[in-house]
Amino acid sequence: MTAAFRGWSEDCQRFFIGLELDNSKRYFEANRRVYEEAVKGPMAALMESLEKDYGPGKIFRPNRDIRFSKDKSPYKTNIAGYAAMGDRGGYLSLDARGLTVAAGRYEMTPPQVVKYRKKVAADSTGVPLAAIVAKLEKAGYEIGGEALKRVPAGWPQDHPRARLLRHKILYIYKNFGLQPWLGSSAARKHIVKVWSDAGPLNDWLKRNVG
Repeated sequence: MTAAFRGWSEDCQRFFIGLELDNSKRYFEANRRVYEEAVKGPMAALMESLEKDYGPGKIFRPNRDIRFSKDKSPYKTNIAGYAAMGDRGGYLSLDARGLTVAAGRYEMTPPQVVKYRKKVAADSTGVPLAAIVAKLEKAGYEIGGEALKRVPAGWPQDHPRARLLRHKILYIYKNFGLQPWLGSSAARKHIVKVWSDAGPLNDWLKRNVG
């Protein structure tokens, strides 16, 4: 059983600052113990604490996929993971500059994108989505997701929900930056609040996109 989640110490930030300055196997291996204890360890403890409500979590590996990238730096300069079950949960990322938490839909198949846009365009389903998004933005969340520059063919460019029609994926996120509570178990409640606030968005996506 993993140790209880108590947040991330300042060693986590120092590790990532060092990795940004020297993104090499030499640095990573020399500081592997710090990574395991101050970076990955707390993330594993957090995921275990969330499992009852959100299902098994996943922590992304630290190695970058450099096969098709001009940047051959071997390591990611953040630790990220997600916990999701049904329409609950989301994603989080921590680096030297702080914590970002997100929830929503990070990928959709082409048929799902078609279905999503039909539901956005229809007043009966699109108006509620626009209201959900507006409420989240008012609460301080940002809206993310790959979006086209123009409304796709088949829909009027001046559609009242043109912005949502341009999206191919849709999620909300909040960048908390560096906060004192990152070093304590209180970080968990801030993460859970983002996922809880995103509940209506996840519910809409599940009902209307699948």
